[in-house]
Amino acid sequence: MSNNTLRVGVVMDPISGITPKKDSTLAMLLEAGRRGAEIHYMLQDDLRLVAGVAHGRSRRLEVRDDHDDWFDLGPVADIELGQLDVILMRKDPPFDMEYIYSTYILERAEEAGVLIVNKPQSLRDMNEKAYIAWFADCAPHTIITRSMRDMREFLAEYKRMVVKPLEGMGGKSIFVVSEGDNNANVIFETLTDDGRRFAMAQVFIPEIAAGDKRILLIDGEPVPYALARIPAAGDNRGNLVMGATGKGIELSDRDRHICSRVGPVLRQRGVIFAGIDVIGDYLTEVNVTSPTGIRELDRQFSLNIAGELFDAISRRIG
Repeated sequence: MSNNTLRVGVVMDPISGITPKKDSTLAMLLEAGRRGAEIHYMLQDDLRLVAGVAHGRSRRLEVRDDHDDWFDLGPVADIELGQLDVILMRKDPPFDMEYIYSTYILERAEEAGVLIVNKPQSLRDMNEKAYIAWFADCAPHTIITRSMRDMREFLAEYKRMVVKPLEGMGGKSIFVVSEGDNNANVIFETLTDDGRRFAMAQVFIPEIAAGDKRILLIDGEPVPYALARIPAAGDNRGNLVMGATGKGIELSDRDRHICSRVGPVLRQRGVIFAGIDVIGDYLTEVNVTSPTGIRELDRQFSLNIAGELFDAISRRIG
């Protein structure tokens, strides 16, 4: 660490637009501040490569746990990202080519000795929807296809299904389709862009009524409680931004089994902070870009999840 003071970079969406009481990135930054860290705030468009060296237009950031006045920013200064100890990559999806270009820049910083949370290569490799294919024994029956015919045959076989894009977040463009739904074809056409784009279909899991469980893993180990996001009346989506209600629950034996399958792989691949989604007994997503849920679980169970995260970061950087 530089001069015994932890130098933390964060790449995120504009901090002025967050909801402080729910924002996991703010929870991380508050913990960094409690540890006396020097925090450098950057947006995605502040990143750049200069002759192969990763740079950022950084502003020193101070944060506080005040829902009306939660941050102060200093003047802009150019820094070499290699001067930092750790960078939190907390830019929300869409996971598009611009996001991928950002991971190339962060990978150059990583090669200069910076710990990136999470590892840039793993951010590129682990599509949050598609990566459940590596744990198919834990997941509902799933297809990823461009073919509308495949979608129709899947619906004919399973009678009720969930279809969604591979690049979205927050419950956007997720559809539950039942056999006989006259909108099925137009949904398949829209999600696959008439067969030009991959989309996902999964067997519908009725236990969504009890909540889509977000389980947080720190360096492969699960927080012992999940946030069950219970859909609002008249909706099938367990996403807080879509009106779901968050309820903390203890992990079940099945949840722990899924974590025992997924956690070691994430740790080995440099994913220090992840959020997996479990509906009923099934893994439905592996979220590695900017998973949330810290503040809700902290409040309900008097935890300090960001503290555990920074303990893991400290172990990694020595």
